[in-house]
Formats: sequence, C-alpha cells, structure tokens
Amino acid sequence: MIDYDYRERRPAPPPDACVLSLRDAAGWILRQVSGAHELMAELRIKLFADGADKRAMLDLYRDPRIKGFTTNPTLMRKAGIEDYEAFARISSSPFRTVLFRLKCWGRLRRNGAPGAQGPAWGSNVYVKIPITNTRREPSLDLICRLSQAGIKLNITAILTLERVRDVCLLLRGGAPAYVSVFAGRIADTARPRSDHGRCRRNGAAHAECRDHWASAREALNIVQADQCGCHIITVTWIS
Repeated sequence: MIDYDYRERRPAPPPDACVLSLRDAAGWILRQVSGAHELMAELRIKLFADGADKRAMLDLYRDPRIKGFTTNPTLMRKAGIEDYEAFARISSSPFRTVLFRLKCWGRLRRNGAPGAQGPAWGSNVYVKIPITNTRREPSLDLICRLSQAGIKLNITAILTLERVRDVCLLLRGGAPAYVSVFAGRIADTARPRSDHGRCRRNGAAHAECRDHWASAREALNIVQADQCGCHIITVTWIS
C-alpha cells in the first residue's frame, strides 16, 4: 500500500508492505524479487516452461533455471502454428528436454502403435500420451506398447493415485518417462496437496519415472512441489 496519509480505511487483510511513495514501492518489490532468486537457487525441483512461442522459448532457453519445455496442440494453435510436426522438429533441436503432444499421438489406435516418429526428433523429446483418449477410453495398452518399444513418454492428465500406480507398473522395464499429475486441478477440488506426495512415493518404484507437477496455479506451487519431492513442475511464462 502506498500511504499518502489520507484519512481512509486501511485495506483488509493488511498489506504486505506500507510505503510512502511509488519509488519506495518499487524498491520493496525489487527486494522481494531478489529474495525469490535466492530461493530458486535452493530448490531441487526443475522448472519446465509451458508454451508454443518460439521467440519466448529461445529467451527462456538462455535462462539456466529453465530445464525443459512442454507444449501441446492447443497452445500451438493459439500461437498460430499450423504444421505441428514442423514446429516440433524445429523446436526440439536447440532445447533441453521437450515434452510434446501432437495430434497423431493423442488418438488411441486399436491396431498397433502409431508411427514412432517422435524419437527421430532427438533424444531430448518425450511424447505426451493422455491417460485417456477423447472417448474416455484408457490409454494404458498404448502406453505399455510405446514404452516397451523404447519411446520416451510423458503420461499426462492423471488425476488419481490409482492411475499413478497403474502407469508406474506399466512403465517398469521400459523407456524413461515423466508421470504428470494435474495437481492444480486436483487442488481446485479442495483435496489436500499431500496426495501428490503419495504419488511421488508410487513413482519412485520405477527408477526411470520422473514425477511432474502439472497445471500449476500459483508461484507457491513451485515450493510445494519441491517439498513433495517432485522432479519437475511446469510453469506458464508471462510474455
């Protein structure tokens, strides 16, 4: 709050800081940012950025705190991208770990696995497979076949502990994978975040599984995910 000594009711709840000028407010904000950088240096969790803007991705790639990127067809469509595969090929080459979900992978095909093109884009590419398809059919069989075929996966849109257990069992002996729990959406239902800690212990049964806190709602989720022992968290950048 910038207090110009007016005779007005103070805000409720009380402000984090009360200063006398805009300059003082700017100084206080910058001190908090500096403290946030120190906190980030202490965190064990890795930050992945979510989006589909190539210029923003390049800017973030230069930030050593960003260890990977995630995207999906919805984000690419919003960014005006029409050729998803071409974007994936271009985007995967310079970056660290990238989690992609393309249209061809989002469909559950009953006869054999879809064409395994993703690995050809680079060893840093993980293919996103939703836990269910758009017809609400489980993707467990597809996940098992792709993992055993050596394709690195990101199993996404998981909302229950039972599904975490199912996926971790299927991934044993397969390729490295990220298991994405939509913790933000779970929190929207007022369920305690300790559930994600239980997911973490389930995922630890497979050495090649990495726990992914997805659908973060606020910056505090980064600290919460770190305390739960998650390996990575996805955050949305502000351009």
